[in-house]
Amino acid sequence: MSNNESMHFLCSNCNSTYSIDTRIVHCINCGSLVEIRQPQPQLNGRALSGTEIREHWDARLRKYASKPHPYSSGVWRFIEAIYPELAHTNHSESEEIVTQLEGNTPLLYHRSVSDWAGVSDLRIKHEGHNPTGSFKDRGMTVAVTAAKLNGANGVICASTGNTSSSLASYAGTAGLKSTVLIPHGNISKGKLAQTVAYGASVEQVDGNFDECLRQAQKLSVKLNYQLVNSLNPFRLEGQKTIVYELLQQLNWDAPDWIALPAGNLGNTAAFGKALRELHEWGVIERLPRLLAVQAAGASPFAQSFEGGFTERFAVEPETIATAIRIGDPASYDRAVRSIRETNGYVTSVSDDEILATKKVIDESGIGCEPASAASVAGVKKLRSMGVIKSTERVVSVLTGHILKDLDMFQ
Repeated sequence: MSNNESMHFLCSNCNSTYSIDTRIVHCINCGSLVEIRQPQPQLNGRALSGTEIREHWDARLRKYASKPHPYSSGVWRFIEAIYPELAHTNHSESEEIVTQLEGNTPLLYHRSVSDWAGVSDLRIKHEGHNPTGSFKDRGMTVAVTAAKLNGANGVICASTGNTSSSLASYAGTAGLKSTVLIPHGNISKGKLAQTVAYGASVEQVDGNFDECLRQAQKLSVKLNYQLVNSLNPFRLEGQKTIVYELLQQLNWDAPDWIALPAGNLGNTAAFGKALRELHEWGVIERLPRLLAVQAAGASPFAQSFEGGFTERFAVEPETIATAIRIGDPASYDRAVRSIRETNGYVTSVSDDEILATKKVIDESGIGCEPASAASVAGVKKLRSMGVIKSTERVVSVLTGHILKDLDMFQ
């Protein structure tokens, strides 16, 4: 990729390119998902080296850490790699960026959790500390900003919970209308309460998440709304900053593994994209391996991995981990690329394993929603299999706050 290349949409299947002002999620020519290609980060028209990129972002962190400025956000701190066209705007006087200063989530360590997983150095990146209580805020700040800039009438999504509350909150911040489609009877009451409180229009659909997503895509065209599920390429640009930030917290010294829960596979795709970019730009010297962990009752991606990704599966999902209760992941192809490029691994864990791990995380004082615990449960499983060594450095991502899924306690 040329250093002078501008930010644009690219279809990884047929290589068609589109302006970022084109409101699409699928390639017009072949129907595959598009992604955003970013140029090497620049300053004053000059491409920065890997060392300069690190120093620039570290200096921005120090400068804006305690100021009410978009660069205080753990997403927009990395603006040159997220939305470079906005990098030189006077954001202190502009409303272009729709932000709640998301990100800046802690990288935690607790011996009981590390011992449970069987590794000596397990860090916890807790995305439940975001404004609405989940990692979705990172993607939503970018997706809603883009929707506002591109003149959408509103925003829409399908959701099992976390996406809906994040969408509603950021749409309210932006002054946009919002509509959420949820599977009938399959959403946490706490997440639904958030969504309603933030002012979204909520419609229940007879069917699972995958049916909700199909209907949301049709409605987005009819209403001239921007679809902001993880199919939306701007969502991935925000979500990849989870990796940017945890690496910055580790002084850019990459761990051996990054483990994450896997449902619709947006984060798996985003994490691979983040690592690919940072490695290409010279920001990090080596790639961590990605570990994508699904619930056993919703594990089509794990099934595909077992067969070397020669076949794509879809299942009727059933798991207590509602945030990853998805049977036909939309970001499958992009996630396959992430696993292959990082020599990663995909596995599944039972609901019993998820709940046992959640108990350990909760009693450590860290706490998380059930789906989040899958990442640590997966580390424990791979450690018992000998895939992960006890001496390897691992970061597990917790995607949601402990208060996100209270139905299981009733």
